Formats: sequence, structure tokens, C-alpha cells
Amino acid sequence: MIKALGKLDVITFFVEDVPASKKFYTEVFGLPVIWEDENSAVVKLSNLIINLLDVSEAPMLVEPVPVAERGGSRALLTIEVDDADAVCAELEAHGVTLLNGPIDRPWGRRTAAFADPAGNTWEIAQVLD
Repeated sequence: MIKALGKLDVITFFVEDVPASKKFYTEVFGLPVIWEDENSAVVKLSNLIINLLDVSEAPMLVEPVPVAERGGSRALLTIEVDDADAVCAELEAHGVTLLNGPIDRPWGRRTAAFADPAGNTWEIAQVLD
């Protein structure tokens, strides 16, 4: 185990439409923009930075591996919440379409999934007692 790899700091999403993604994260999540330029917008959760980077700028970060095409989920980012049903109602009030849920899962969580405008998949999860 490499102990230096124990703190997630930034997630970079490769997006086709920076303004639409920025609007999603500022309006739905209520996140502040901490930096932006013509190719990216950076927003901040309490414990994590999300860099919304135009997909045209992505190759230099991941070369020689190609940037994957849009269309399928490759990761699921989970946010723990106290009340999944209430958060789902808030998401829908912001115009977010749920992909699924809320669903009681056999591993003791009530979950629902949704995607941002670039197709990055998020999940909210309530720990069930």
C-alpha cells in the first residue's frame, strides 16, 4: 500500500460543454466557482475540487491513452446523504432526471443515480438503519 495515495483532492471531468456543466454544478450542487478560463471551470465541494475541462484539452493530461468517447458510464461518484428521498425531490426540482432510484439496496443503502450534462454519473446514498 502506498500511504501517499490516501487523499483524493481533485476530480477532472472531460466535458463537451463547459458552460452547461458549470451551470449544473453551481445551480444543482450549489458549488462556488474558484477558477475558470475559456477551457475550464473549477468548482469546490467542502472536501474536493472538481475541474470541468473541455474535452479538447483532455488529451494532454492522459496521453498516450486516448480520451474515451461519450456514451457510457465509466465511474460512479457517491455522495452520502441523510435523506435520499428528500435529495431526489430537490434534484428533480432543479430539472435533474434520475437514472434510477431511490432504491433500497441489499448492502444497506438507499440510492439514486443521476448524470451531469457531460454524462458523468453521480449517486446519492442514504445509510439505512
